[in-house]
Amino acid sequence: MRAWLLLLLPAALAGCQVTPTTLPVAEPAPAAECRWPAGPGDSLARAVTALEAQGFLVRHTDAPLGLVSAERARKTFYHGHGDERLPRFGGFVLGGSGGHISSGVMLGIGGGIGPVTDEATRIERVSVVVGEPQVQVSRDIRIFDWRGELRESRSASDAAFCRELRDAIEAVPAQEAP
Repeated sequence: MRAWLLLLLPAALAGCQVTPTTLPVAEPAPAAECRWPAGPGDSLARAVTALEAQGFLVRHTDAPLGLVSAERARKTFYHGHGDERLPRFGGFVLGGSGGHISSGVMLGIGGGIGPVTDEATRIERVSVVVGEPQVQVSRDIRIFDWRGELRESRSASDAAFCRELRDAIEAVPAQEAP
């Protein structure tokens, strides 16, 4: 009897796992300017040169796919502390007689008020795919606090950035690209 129960238990638990019905979608959606028809001079090498000129460090390229991934980091301040921005108060009490004739109590109080800002690191990652029909750009921004904890993550494929990158790619002469 126990053998049957052991065989039925995995089958019963397997039904509890559900696969997602939809794939994840970037929020907000990438701007329409982040896709444009590939021109005759558009190449992966020109995209790499344009990204490096804007201060990005190329992390990965895949020539058969026409993909380049790059990132740039800069120090910034993280202002979204929430409850940590409240004034901080603390204190301690020390004392007691300990069985002796004399006794005493010491009380200390301290506090601090002021703007609380932590240094943080802003990592901006960009991927560019240069293909036959079109060029696609995606960008995300992540902010890590001084402890290395992720504080903010968002899709940042906005129209202004994509227009600026497209202009930079088109400004690179074809013979200058490595």
